[in-house]
Amino acid sequence: MSAIAPSPSRLSDRVAQTPEALARVLADEDLEACREQLRDGSRTFLAASKLLPRRVRDSACALYAFCRSADDAVDLDTVDELAAVGRLRVRLARMYAGDPMPTPADRAMARVVVRHGLPRELPEALLDGFEWDARGRRYETIEALYDYGARVAGTVGAMMAVLMGRSSAEAVARACDLGVAMQLSNIARDVGEDARRGRIYLPLAWLREAGVDPDAWLANPVFDARIASVVRRLLNAADVLYLRAEAGIGLLPPTCRPGIQAARVLYAEIGHEVARRGCDSVSQRAVVPRGRKAVLLLQALATGALAPRPSGKALPVLDAVRYLVQAATRAEPGAPAASSDEDMPGGERTVRVIELLERRAMRAQAQRDRTVVS
Repeated sequence: MSAIAPSPSRLSDRVAQTPEALARVLADEDLEACREQLRDGSRTFLAASKLLPRRVRDSACALYAFCRSADDAVDLDTVDELAAVGRLRVRLARMYAGDPMPTPADRAMARVVVRHGLPRELPEALLDGFEWDARGRRYETIEALYDYGARVAGTVGAMMAVLMGRSSAEAVARACDLGVAMQLSNIARDVGEDARRGRIYLPLAWLREAGVDPDAWLANPVFDARIASVVRRLLNAADVLYLRAEAGIGLLPPTCRPGIQAARVLYAEIGHEVARRGCDSVSQRAVVPRGRKAVLLLQALATGALAPRPSGKALPVLDAVRYLVQAATRAEPGAPAASSDEDMPGGERTVRVIELLERRAMRAQAQRDRTVVS
């Protein structure tokens, strides 16, 4: 994502500003550019983030924009994905050195690093996951797939826990569970899309148990009952992790709970939609209807803040995310999460969320209509 050049009139307005005021203006512009980036490719996260308190939401948008731009940098490099990952590592090093690349996502992420004392091991692990993709790595077992999910999504859960000011081992572990569950939902939804790119993420052992030769199927990816059974197993594994993640909602600051609950139910619904379509994610791509998203957001708003703290023995940490939990719990205390009444999401914000969903859905439908006509 390229830096946004201010207009001449805005430049002249800045001449008289103090350095502190100018820094705030630049930070606001970078954050708005991050939001715009997420509107194009991370609608589910953006919708859920609307239920987060403002101070956490801004940092989360910067974090997700960096993750999105990093993912795109690798996926869009059709010449040398490994070299693209190497460039990402340079970008990350510059952020932690206080000299980010001159792009809104990098500058905004660098501010998040400083503000929250974000341990470098967490975004580094994310880039490790991207490197696994670049190397075309496959996963024999569900445990191996958890290792991948921990890197590309569990890391985001751990970073979000740090942003919300919660660094207890149990809170971080449940946040990582949520990230891995989300990744499993994405994999279940994108089986056909991934196969057409030459990639396969379904556990190879599960495919063989169902009577499918992974290489032969990848050469001619078609849907049948055998693939459906494997996708169903993956969705079941995701649901187990979503339940584990729910146990951690009550460990979060009250004002953060609705947003994280929204993310949990929205992503879980992706898997439910795949199931409703007979687990066929080869010939079609499941999309959660906007009306259903609006209902889920309202439910998250109503129930998220009331989530009780877990009263029993803590659930065991998933082996795949143990090192992320250790890194996050070593984090230096950052800015406290917002907890005042002025930051509590209310009815007006919910209406804006629903309107956002409706506008996005209308644009998507208009785009599909244009495609059919052309």
